Amino acid sequence: MMSVLKKYIIQPCDVRQIGSFIEKWHYSKNVNGLISDYCFRLLNEKGDLVGAIIYGRIAMRGVWKKYVDNESDLIELRRLVCIDDTPKNTESFFISKTIKWLLWNSNIKKIISYADNTQGHTGVIYKASNFDFEGETMSGKVIEYNGRKYHDKTIRTKYNGQLKPFAIEIKEALKNGSAKYVETKTKNIFTFDLEKRRTRTMGIRQQKLF
Repeated sequence: MMSVLKKYIIQPCDVRQIGSFIEKWHYSKNVNGLISDYCFRLLNEKGDLVGAIIYGRIAMRGVWKKYVDNESDLIELRRLVCIDDTPKNTESFFISKTIKWLLWNSNIKKIISYADNTQGHTGVIYKASNFDFEGETMSGKVIEYNGRKYHDKTIRTKYNGQLKPFAIEIKEALKNGSAKYVETKTKNIFTFDLEKRRTRTMGIRQQKLF
């Protein structure tokens, strides 16, 4: 399988190049409200889009204080999805390649991601990708609207001090009953220490050079 994966291509890209793909294949069915700092697409040997990753601003306010000194040092793996018909270990292969890119093309110090127990995800992929398990979040709730799920903060999203049109739409939907709150289970928290890997890798390179 790895010989097949070696033919796959990972490319940095714009969120617009993978947005509809994520909406089709990811269980959340949306990219609304995401601040997409780094996006990547995975192409198979035929050049077909078979996977996508979005790293962006963390969803939960203040969480960064637990893991880094500055908010800009932490980034969240917000979306990860591959089509069903991909070789075994495709997701961990994809993650490892994007981590390597972030290692040398960003100043990010740590990555955080969540495995959603509501979806039956325990974080096997993150364990295989050498992430550290940090514990669990508390249970919470999301807004279900038109077959998609949105974070509760969606109704508070503003631009230039005013609620965004979609936030107003969701609030109205909650009032008239076309949207509803849904309870969620805990999520498993995982982090990857880019700074530690960066320092260690630089040390190895220096040993080889000298």
